[in-house]
Amino acid sequence: MALAQEETLPDSAEFDIFGESEDGFSLIKDAPLTLNMEREIELSKEAKDARKKKEERRKRKTFYGIKTKKGFTRRGIGERAELEIFHYLKEPVKVDPYVPEIWWYDFTRKRVRNTGKMEDKRGVILHGPYKKIVGEQVVEEGIFYKGTKHGRWTRYDRNDILVDKRKYYKGWQKESKVRYYDDKQTKLKEVVPILYGKKDGTYYYFHENGTVAVRGMYKENVKVGKWTEYYPFKRRRKKEIQYPSDPYDTSYLPFISKEWNRNNAVVYQAKF
Repeated sequence: MALAQEETLPDSAEFDIFGESEDGFSLIKDAPLTLNMEREIELSKEAKDARKKKEERRKRKTFYGIKTKKGFTRRGIGERAELEIFHYLKEPVKVDPYVPEIWWYDFTRKRVRNTGKMEDKRGVILHGPYKKIVGEQVVEEGIFYKGTKHGRWTRYDRNDILVDKRKYYKGWQKESKVRYYDDKQTKLKEVVPILYGKKDGTYYYFHENGTVAVRGMYKENVKVGKWTEYYPFKRRRKKEIQYPSDPYDTSYLPFISKEWNRNNAVVYQAKF
């Protein structure tokens, strides 16, 4: 049995893209490659510009790495017309159960609301820049993070004069003093609102099960308005204490205005 011999090609049959093979084929002659460099550069620039614009459009609706949709709601007419411009999440998200209020858009009422909780089917969580305009004047603006105030928030009067400026961190005033029940900081115990070094804002004390135990307002280091104590179940009120509305009113004596038992029955009510 004879072994097949390896076929050898003459040197002239070697593939040469810059010349002709023995078969008469030349890549240069028969398939010329023509480049218009100016046009290629132009197309490249157009592609880059298009990609940049697309990226900018995407970024305009992406906040803290989450994509959003833009919405608005309008009420009233003329100089008193209110316009709210906001962004909202496309999908429901889990909100921190301790945050005092959740901001969301109510489909039924067609307005922005802030409540202790919300039903996913009734609305959508706000996330991203927010602006409220009355007439032609911006009266409030800031940014939301998963339904909570975050970063700097400012309020103005109708004459464009700054009324209030606060910084938040995921629903809480940024300078607040916080205490926890546990070392891992998973069970919130107390939040003392601090603004420019003074107690100012809503104060919260929590039961160990996560429900609110005490809630009230501070202004200029002084308790003001109505303070409420709660039982550790069903959000039932236990006691209401009335403090002065003016922090500089030193003549005002705080008093218990109302009290309830564990069955939610009124056991005491102040007489005026």
